[in-house]
Amino acid sequence: MSAYYNEIDPYAAQWLRNLIAAGHLPLGDVDERSIEDVQPGDVIGYVQCHWFAGIGGWPLALRLAGWPDTRACWTGSCPCQRFSSATRGRGVAADLWPAWRELIAGVRPGVLFGEQVATAGRWFDGVCDDLEGLGYAVGAAVLPACSVGQDHARYRLFFAGHTHGDGESGSAEHGEASWLPRARGDAGDMVRSHGLSPRVAQLRAFGNAIVPHVGAEFVVAYLETVTA
Repeated sequence: MSAYYNEIDPYAAQWLRNLIAAGHLPLGDVDERSIEDVQPGDVIGYVQCHWFAGIGGWPLALRLAGWPDTRACWTGSCPCQRFSSATRGRGVAADLWPAWRELIAGVRPGVLFGEQVATAGRWFDGVCDDLEGLGYAVGAAVLPACSVGQDHARYRLFFAGHTHGDGESGSAEHGEASWLPRARGDAGDMVRSHGLSPRVAQLRAFGNAIVPHVGAEFVVAYLETVTA
């Protein structure tokens, strides 16, 4: 298997399996354990690891950016409830960055991509400190969904960590992506093809998913930087 997907919600995990079987996402295993129960040795041998995988927004973004399924990469979008104004203090999830950080420290992937709500500045300061302490150069950009032609703002903080894998950081990724091509993505056909209710999909999965086309533009910016 080339990819590992970690997703604790059974609904989203089954959707991932459906999308993998249909060829929409890289072939791989879906693990429904909490990230806090996963050990570094559990993911050795996987080319890509997608944490907090949701419905596969990050692996789809990689494909849209031209990133091969066979190219190593980690992705993750830690729970955002404690930083989101939408929750208003209700049902706040634990900060799972420490668990992801321990896995990153144990495996040292060469490149990783992450995403968080744009208001998580103080949280991201800690993420930068941790990644830089592990030998990663870090770059970030706050990008809205409307920058790729969507009809809503949905500002999100996208970040990348890059290292040569020997504890020495590589070139820093730039955080400028001011002119993004307009492209609309419609997941409706994908939803209907698997017999899922579009309204249920919006409430249970889309609400916590990244906009893949925005993630793809950030990945393209990273590729342009590291190959320049």
